[in-house]
Amino acid sequence: MRYADLAAPKPLRRHQRQALNELEAAFAAGRRRAWVVLPPGTGKTLTGLEAARRLGAPIVAFGPNTAIQGQWLAEWRAFGEKAGAGTSRLLGEDVTVLTYQALASFDPDAEIDEEGGSRPSHLDRLRPAGRELVERLAALGRVTLLLDECHHLLDTWGELLAEVLRQLPQATVIGLTATPPDRLTPAQAELVEELFGPVVRGPSIPAVVREGHLAPYAELAWLTCPTAHEQAWLAAEAERFAELTTDLLDPGFATVGFLQWLDTRLVHRGDDVLTWQRLERREPALAAAALRLHHAGLLPLPEGARVREEHRHRPTAADWVCLLDDYVRRCLRRSGEPADLAAVEAIRLALPSIGYQLTARGVRAGRTPVDRVVARSEAKTGAVAEILAAEHTALGERLRALVLCDHERATATLPARLSGVLDEQAGSARLVLETLAADPRTVRLDPMLVTGRTVAAPAATAAAFAEFCAGTARLDPIPPGAQGVVEVTGSWNSRLWVALATRFLESGGCSILVGTRAMLGEGWDAKGVNTVVDLTEATTAGAVVQMRGRGLRTDPAWPEKVANTWSVVCVSAEHPKGSADWERFVRKHDGYFGLTDSGTIAAGVAHVHPELSPYAPPPVSGFDRFNVSMLERAADRARVRELWRVGSPYEDLPVHSLRVEPARAVARPAVSRPEPPRAVPAEHGISPRPRLARRPHLLAGAAGWVAGAAAWLAAVPAAVPADGLPLAVPGGLPLAAAAFLLVRRARRTTAGQAALREVAGQFDLSAIACAVADALHAAGQAPEGARAVHVEPDGAGAYWIELRGVPEAASRGFSLALDEVLTAPVAPRYLVPRYLVEPGRRQGLALMAGRPEPNAVVHHAVPEALGERRKDAQAFAKAWNRWVSLGEPVYTRSPEGAGILAAQAGGSPLDVSTALRLTWR
Repeated sequence: MRYADLAAPKPLRRHQRQALNELEAAFAAGRRRAWVVLPPGTGKTLTGLEAARRLGAPIVAFGPNTAIQGQWLAEWRAFGEKAGAGTSRLLGEDVTVLTYQALASFDPDAEIDEEGGSRPSHLDRLRPAGRELVERLAALGRVTLLLDECHHLLDTWGELLAEVLRQLPQATVIGLTATPPDRLTPAQAELVEELFGPVVRGPSIPAVVREGHLAPYAELAWLTCPTAHEQAWLAAEAERFAELTTDLLDPGFATVGFLQWLDTRLVHRGDDVLTWQRLERREPALAAAALRLHHAGLLPLPEGARVREEHRHRPTAADWVCLLDDYVRRCLRRSGEPADLAAVEAIRLALPSIGYQLTARGVRAGRTPVDRVVARSEAKTGAVAEILAAEHTALGERLRALVLCDHERATATLPARLSGVLDEQAGSARLVLETLAADPRTVRLDPMLVTGRTVAAPAATAAAFAEFCAGTARLDPIPPGAQGVVEVTGSWNSRLWVALATRFLESGGCSILVGTRAMLGEGWDAKGVNTVVDLTEATTAGAVVQMRGRGLRTDPAWPEKVANTWSVVCVSAEHPKGSADWERFVRKHDGYFGLTDSGTIAAGVAHVHPELSPYAPPPVSGFDRFNVSMLERAADRARVRELWRVGSPYEDLPVHSLRVEPARAVARPAVSRPEPPRAVPAEHGISPRPRLARRPHLLAGAAGWVAGAAAWLAAVPAAVPADGLPLAVPGGLPLAAAAFLLVRRARRTTAGQAALREVAGQFDLSAIACAVADALHAAGQAPEGARAVHVEPDGAGAYWIELRGVPEAASRGFSLALDEVLTAPVAPRYLVPRYLVEPGRRQGLALMAGRPEPNAVVHHAVPEALGERRKDAQAFAKAWNRWVSLGEPVYTRSPEGAGILAAQAGGSPLDVSTALRLTWR
């Protein structure tokens, strides 16, 4: 087999060359298998074919569907006129492209061995055609197998593949996927290691966007509630569980009341010596549920517990069930009292209404129609029309939209309980097409349905498509005068009609394709697609990356293309499981990087909107306002492209960040460094300024008055020193007297009065962050200190704080430590003081009289990473003294420390809320 006369049809990109170099090095070292990860739209097909061409052996490629099969054939034929390719299982061509189904078709009669009743091998279960294909592959000897979208193998055919490869000892195997290895489950990662060895990992999606090889994109969401009759049904379903939760709060519900049990079990923990931290490690779901119950005001805060972002929302159905399971197993069933057995029966009868069942072993998840209602609500289908109408208004004739659904038609019968609640075809691609065809705003966009078995469209669109296909496919004529949606039929197959429909879309014959995830959701290429609407329930990493990849290809016809990807999310406040669709939305975005409205590239739902939390949906009352903001962002594609900064340098590293949102406006934080900051741009409003030496017992009033005078003289309130740091004033009383005169004058001006009022309450986030970074660096837990701290406003009143240019583990450690310092102390081993400036006439007079009043003080926790050893706590105190305030660390196990911790009573030293996020640089 000779490929010497063939060459790649286009210049290879940097990441393709890098992947090929790694493959060649691996094969030269004797490896025969490789797993290559490249984002959608970055040329996985070309990379795989070029790697196989260089090996010089016969090539057999497998893909998940016929659409991808056709694309592999076209890509290989572009290598040159002598590039022969086919789809026959006889493997007679230089390159053969097959679907996985050509191999993995199982004989149902081979499930049980007749003699021993044991399960046969996967090879023995194959139909005869599949076994013959394996034999032909083995007969080729040296052969290169290309496995496209090979993440499918991990879930469906992994064991079969292992058996097949044992029959092909001379085969070289290259797996190609867009699913990042860190998104695999442990079992999947173990299988990849077993079958392929180390991963050849390409760049991330944001990196390829920066290089200009993928289109900039925005992740958007449309939030909706179920329709009125769906809401009424959900409310009725929730009544029984609502009655149960009301009864649970009654101390007489059982011999030991529910809240009494939780108070003993989780708050005071009886005679149990478990600390809260150990309980969280052993039973994280139980601990989290208890803290959400505390947030709802139903349970005291357990000793040593820290309320984080994930706990600041009302308990979910899963939280109630987790706590009830513990209550039933450990309390009610053990007592055997009649009252307790009656309580168990009440719980058993109520749980099915929220999709759970009480069994002999505890509470187990069951099937519930509630999730089906929110996942396939009629409101979601209507939302698609709203989105596409708005996108058409913004893009006009340039709109090329893809709507992805899980299935073409509903195949299962609607449960009797949902009769009259949902349409029988709810959530199907067919119903979406009919909705778009019935809406005057979208029918003129010529929507088409394309699946593995059907092509359909409004009659006029179908006729235009039939004319477009003339000469390529023999189609049945569209009935004259046909109305509504009609199917396009004829002598063709899905590989041909998908290709024709793709060309029809890109030529402008239609503006919308509605399809299934199986056919158009992965591997399918249409460079013109600029809007994707995701109606699927899929949340696996592979499916999410693939579906979003459909819109990311650059468009030669529109070099400035920006892709919008919409998730439609239905939330009901009428039922405890009404957030099931939101939870799916969160899982889809977990670990997936997108652009925030301020230009930060972050993983998770925060990149859709900074107000979104992965732990609970926003209030239903704000959905309309939220959707308006999404439409405005969708229309401003030019700004999205600008924020992506295509062509600018990048590190391609994930960075853990802490998002800090003060409860009120705060002066812009100043990054305080002994020298100018290395990489913080001035446009962010962050500037270095030197600090004087600080002593907590000296001249608090003078410090505040000097600060107020400086602010008055500069006439810029943002220049007021933040955080009230006690300053030692060189010159003593003479300078203090000068400060007194200046401040008297300042108090007569509006600006001066405002500065004096604010100076006591402000705090310097960047100074605290620098202290944490320097302490971690001194303790050997971070390769960089304050020089690597970056603080950026996000445009919504909050700040992103992170440690850049360090390994991911170090950035995560910094974010966790800073979070502990900024929030309420929870059982720390050490505390450090922060002294406050309290400017005012009385303080100034006392100062000049030589009797300065003591500073007010609050205490911050020394983070756990630095609090285990006194040596590390001292390193933290040294950094704290330099950046924030003088003061020695206080051991909380001492009488003094215990008193301070009790006096603070769990109160936060700063009025801020924090959230840990993963960003990209």
